[in-house]
Amino acid sequence: MSTLVIVDHGTGNLHSVEKAFRRVGADPVVTSDPARVAAAERLVLPGVGHFGQAMDNLKKHGLIEALDDSVLRRKVPVLGICLGMQLFARRSEEGDVAGLGWIDAQVVRFEVQDTLRYKVPHMGWNSVQQKKPGRLGAWLPAAPLFYFAHSYHLVCGDEGDVLLETTYACTFPSAVERGNILGVQFHPEKSHAAGEQLLRGFLAL
Repeated sequence: MSTLVIVDHGTGNLHSVEKAFRRVGADPVVTSDPARVAAAERLVLPGVGHFGQAMDNLKKHGLIEALDDSVLRRKVPVLGICLGMQLFARRSEEGDVAGLGWIDAQVVRFEVQDTLRYKVPHMGWNSVQQKKPGRLGAWLPAAPLFYFAHSYHLVCGDEGDVLLETTYACTFPSAVERGNILGVQFHPEKSHAAGEQLLRGFLAL
């Protein structure tokens, strides 16, 4: 099996993502070593935490150049999970800092009018609606439910990047796909069978 690297940029849920990939037969490496990232054949960018802190950590460990080389030049498949997907964007309101800029998107906080019905963060199970075929979308089960935990979401400048949408106070991209760049706002590692099926799909790309 190809080398699967889970990028350690100092935020949460690394080990739960590692365990989820092991459950579906992968043997991932968790590392913040730019050389390991540069040599990877599959990359996972997970994350739970603050956008600005995550970007600072990527810079501190010298990971941005290695990630850009792997993802943009070598076209290595990359899966961003939750905050990891948000890091793909050009900029985030959380910390008001630039992201990796791999997709034309901004990260904004949920604006909730009905505070009795909708709480921030958005936490729990929710459905997704597929917006385009997509390679990752081919691995989705019928009527899947996924587990979410986030206060910020993407706003995509190019609707062609949106693979899945979810509605919670507003409709937002719950997955994006642009070539080898794939991201999900939900947590497949916490989403039982549907999540495992999606991880298998990523490994099969």
